[in-house]
Amino acid sequence: ASAAARALDPATLDDPSLRDPGVGDAASIVAKIPEVRAALLDFQRDFARQEPGAVLDGRDIGTVVLPHADVKIFVVADTEVRARRRYAELHARGEPVTYEGVLEVIRRRDERDSSRDSAPMVPASDALLLDTSALDIETSFEAAVRLITRKIGQ
Repeated sequence: ASAAARALDPATLDDPSLRDPGVGDAASIVAKIPEVRAALLDFQRDFARQEPGAVLDGRDIGTVVLPHADVKIFVVADTEVRARRRYAELHARGEPVTYEGVLEVIRRRDERDSSRDSAPMVPASDALLLDTSALDIETSFEAAVRLITRKIGQ
């Protein structure tokens, strides 16, 4: 897993298979391995330094990967809402999933990620909280842009 992390090619990050049901769960499992996290750290930081900048999404971006980022947003939503959204996404792609199965995977991943010793999922002390439970994707994006604009004063 560490060798794969070191060999990561940014061109592969648009691969739709990265959104497959098992990928997020597998990522959560290997994320507990300190050597994997260390191998990915430089890659993530280099990626963020690209001009004109980058938006990174991850459960420890604001606390471990980029603790000095100009803006950190910790996005949350009710577990059931997240499960409905993920189920709809997977169902639309023809994946053979059930809502109950998706909900269980999300609960397991949240528990695993928030309780791991290495870089647990917690908001950075200076992160802005964005609860998207009652927002659709467009409204969530608009809310994030407002938070960023307020934070950087533009």
